[in-house]
Amino acid sequence: MNLSTPARAVFFLGACLYGATVLAAGDDSSDSGDSGDSDKIATDRPDFVESSDVVGKYRFQIETSVALERNKVDGFKERTFSTPTLLRYGVSDNLELRAETDGRLVARTDDLVAGTRVTERGYGDLSLGVKWHALDEAGLTPSLAVLAHVDLDSGSARFRGKGARPSLRAVAEWELPHDMSLGIMPGVLLDKNDAGRRYTAGILGVVVGKEWNERWRSFVEVAAPQIARARNGGSLVTLDVGAAYLLTRHCQLDTAIARGLNRNTADWSWTIGLSLKL
Repeated sequence: MNLSTPARAVFFLGACLYGATVLAAGDDSSDSGDSGDSDKIATDRPDFVESSDVVGKYRFQIETSVALERNKVDGFKERTFSTPTLLRYGVSDNLELRAETDGRLVARTDDLVAGTRVTERGYGDLSLGVKWHALDEAGLTPSLAVLAHVDLDSGSARFRGKGARPSLRAVAEWELPHDMSLGIMPGVLLDKNDAGRRYTAGILGVVVGKEWNERWRSFVEVAAPQIARARNGGSLVTLDVGAAYLLTRHCQLDTAIARGLNRNTADWSWTIGLSLKL
């Protein structure tokens, strides 16, 4: 059977989901004597705003997914398939190491006038970083975390960025009445434009979440992964909605859809993911 790259990735994620479901029964039974929420998985997906929590000392967490992005502009239709993956390892109760990538990438561009198609394949850059959980929530004081990352020009030529691109973000989270929550993530990043000149861009995300029960949660957010001038690629802004379901306290299935809010941003994107805490 000869499967395309997107089909192989979906098949792989489905196999992972099946395996996680099989493990779920054993995990549930072994968790029955545990204290509760202190060890429950807290992921940085599928929303753009990161969690203020870390994974915990000597704990490992993988958050993997498949994603599809669609855009139509100036007579071209673009579709990009990716496999975003985040690895997290706790070195202390308040600090974790992180490695993140868009993984395997397939970009298809259709020229609607000429009737031609170009398909490019490769791998995304690797991003290395740390997250520090600085404060627990207390009264009006939010739960607070700081993330420092650097994206490395390590991917395939078609998808490679321009040099090392550092970023710094802060996450503040508040628990609200009626099992709702609010998260805000401002930040800055340093990148290069097409002319090779360095520029500084802003980052901002605001998310409102709702926990429906012990397993289900949903969210709506406005995300701006880049706030920049037109000569530096312009601002990227999306409106996102999504949901997550806990198969067990250590295993999460999630999905989200995003709508681009300006010309610089892809029209639509969609993701489905699976996260495991070990």
